[in-house]
Formats: sequence, structure tokens, C-alpha cells
Amino acid sequence: MLYKLKLFAVYFFLLFLSPNSLASNDLPEIGTVGSGVLTIEKEKQYGWAFNMMANQSLPIIDDPVLNNYIATLGQNIVANADSVKLPFKFFLVEDDEINAAAFLGGNVKINTGLFLYAATESELASVIAHEVAHITQRHLARMLEQQSISNPASMAAMAGSILLALVSPAAGMAALTSTMAINMQSQINYTRQNEFEADRIGIQTLAAAGYDPYGMADFFGKLAEKYKYASLPPQMLSTHPLPEARLSEARLRASQLKKANINNSLNYQLSKARIFVRYYRLTAPALINKYQGELQNYKYQLKQAAEYGLALAYFKNKDYDKAQEINQKLLNDDINNLFYIDLAADIALATNKEKDAIQLLMSYDNNLSGNEVILLNLVIALQQDQQYVLAEKKLEYFVRSHPKHVLAHKIAITLYKKMLNKSKEHAMRAEYLALLGRFREASQQMGSALAYADNKLDQARFSAKIEEFRRDDIRLQELQQ
Repeated sequence: MLYKLKLFAVYFFLLFLSPNSLASNDLPEIGTVGSGVLTIEKEKQYGWAFNMMANQSLPIIDDPVLNNYIATLGQNIVANADSVKLPFKFFLVEDDEINAAAFLGGNVKINTGLFLYAATESELASVIAHEVAHITQRHLARMLEQQSISNPASMAAMAGSILLALVSPAAGMAALTSTMAINMQSQINYTRQNEFEADRIGIQTLAAAGYDPYGMADFFGKLAEKYKYASLPPQMLSTHPLPEARLSEARLRASQLKKANINNSLNYQLSKARIFVRYYRLTAPALINKYQGELQNYKYQLKQAAEYGLALAYFKNKDYDKAQEINQKLLNDDINNLFYIDLAADIALATNKEKDAIQLLMSYDNNLSGNEVILLNLVIALQQDQQYVLAEKKLEYFVRSHPKHVLAHKIAITLYKKMLNKSKEHAMRAEYLALLGRFREASQQMGSALAYADNKLDQARFSAKIEEFRRDDIRLQELQQ
């Protein structure tokens, strides 16, 4: 019985790539199915809780360049999807497993391993389109509604347990074991229906967003073939087999859609190189050999991506002159590319050339005002150059427009500590802790900020924040019960 509970739990909260069968191209009229149990507003509440628990428990990558890329790709898919009722958030997790997952409230988690395996941007986009379909069709809400028919009192407990399971599998599994009490096989079948629906809708969205509709079939086919005889397949295949019928359907659906003239995305290949160098477990010398070999033997999809990978590898090996030489050539040919700009800034800061980094980044500040890659790099460079007042001005602007940006709050804590501004340091630390759902600690930090505050406006603002944290703590506890 415990094995069945665990198996169902995987289907229930991963919602990823399971078998399907041929079905009509006519899409179902979902509307607000599930809203009788889990309204859109309630789903947003769970999404809010998930964001904080994920920030606290998952190895989320705080990389502005990669975050900018994945957000741009994800929002392009959302812009071409139907039935979008929620704001979406896409985030990367440092995990070599080939996987992605959707959760309530428009949250889509993407493992770095997915980048390393998908050969093209269309393959990556197909997985994300599949996950977006799970959310737009409210599959998790519909499953909760189905469960509530047998046991209405269990809906809140199950939603809280699934939320917990996504970020703390051991604790979440224990909670699920105690809250699920209906036939497992019928629920697994129900999730399989959701999977082929997500495939069907996802392929249509994929094509509408300008990607190759064959991306999903290509990805499925390679994955099934590679791990056909593996004793330990990736997490996706161990819980969601890929029979030939599903691959055939994906190919059939793709053949019925117009195939655009798809270019090999440079930014996707640059993202793969960045993840491989910075987040995969290879030494700098091994990475240098890898990219030198690719360039010498023409074993690359795009030469610029291989060169960028080599520059990153040299940077990791602290061969800054070689990294600079390669990256500068790339930047000269593509002056607005954020990947090259970011590496140029990193090299300047690593070699104590703060003013060079500031000059470079300020040249982009007007054209790319508010871009997190430019602005956060600029704040770090200004801070390193001890231009604290200007750094604070730039960062305050960014935090006001991005109040949930975890990395920006971390940078602000460091900045105010260097400025010896105790009140703002404690206040920013409180805001950071609140983004992790640690509201009681946030209240304590805001209390310290209040003690150091020397004007009535700050005192009133900090007092109001303490009360807000108290209410949010109660709200979070209720969602987890």
C-alpha cells in the first residue's frame, strides 16, 4: 500500500510526461473546472506559499542571465497559450535529473538537467509548453476536486501535503500517506488523462509560439531510445513510460501543424554552455579540453556557444586573460548579448578592474534600464568600487520594481552592511527572510531595524511591516495544515 501511495504521489505532484493515446484535436472546454473546490484565488494562495517554501528548500539558481533567458522563453509560451488565468513564474533548480514540474499558482520548476539533454530550444520549449498546459487546464485543481468527492474534508490537507512534498519529499510523502484515502489506480488513470491532454495542448502552444512542433516528439523519441534498456532510467521515465503510441501521436499532431523556419537559438546554446560549466560537476581543465576539442573538431551546433563555453572554462580556471580575449571577440560581434556582457563584467571584477566594469555596464544602462543582468552587475561593481550611494540608488530602484527578487535582497544586505547602515541592513534582511516564509525571524529583524530607525517615516513603515509579517505567518500556517 505504501508503494502505491508513493507511486501516486509522484504522478500527483510531478505532473510530467506520462503515456497518452490518440484523441481529437478539439480541445475541451475546461473553463473553471475545479473552482468548486479550489478557486483561482485559492490557487494563487498556494502558489504564494510554494514560492516561499521553494526559496527556502530547493537549490534554486540565482543567475540573472539564465533567469532572464528562461523567463523570456516561458512567457513567450504563456503569451501563445489559451485559458491563462494566472501569472506564471519559471525558475531553474540545480539538479542533473532530466525533469520539470508544474504546481498550483502558475509555478513551473525546470531542472538544469533538462537543458543539458535537450538538443534544441524547441525540445526544451516542448517540455515547458506541456507544463504550462497542466496549469492552464488546472489539472491539479481538478484532481483535488475529484478527491474531494470521496472525502471533502481532505482537499486542504492534500493540497498542503503536495506543496510540502514538492520541496521536502520525505515530509510531504508522510503527509500524503496520512491524507489520501481513495482508490489509487483510478487516480493514476486520471493523471494519465491529464498527461495526454497536456501533450495535445502543449504541441499546439509550441507551434503558436514559433517553435518546431516536432520538438516534443523528438525529445520523447530520443529519451525513450537512450534509456530503453537502462537499469536506472531518469526520474521522468521511471514514473512516466513513453510507449510507441504516445510517440506516434506526438508526431501525428506535429505533422498537422505548420512548421516554421526554426533557427538554432544562440541563447539556448549559450545557456547550455553556461549551465554545463558553472553547474555541472566537471573540473576547469576537463571543461577546457571539452570545448577546445569541440572547436578543433567542429563538434558543435553553434561556434559562438562553444567559444563562450571555452571562455567560461578559462574563467573558472582563473585564466582571465584567455577568457577576456575570447569573450571580447564575441561581444564585439554581438554587443547587446547579455551572456557576453555578464562575463565581461565578471572578468573585470575578478581582476580588480571595477571602473572598467562600471564603464561597460553604464554604457548599457539607458538602453537596458531595469534589466536585471545589467543593473545587478552594476550595483556589485559600484559596491566593489565603494560608490555606495550610487549603488544604493540603483538597487532601490530595482527592488521597488522587483520586490520578490531574492538575489537583489541578498545584494542589498551586503551593501547596507558595508555602508554601516544598521537600520536598512536589518530591514532588508527581514524582507529576505519573508521571501523564504520565515516570518517570525523576519519580524525580529524588522524589530531591530525599528530600533535603529532615526525618523518617524521609517519607524511607521517598519512597524507596519511587522504586523504584515504576523498576518502572513498565520496565513502560511493555515495553508500548510
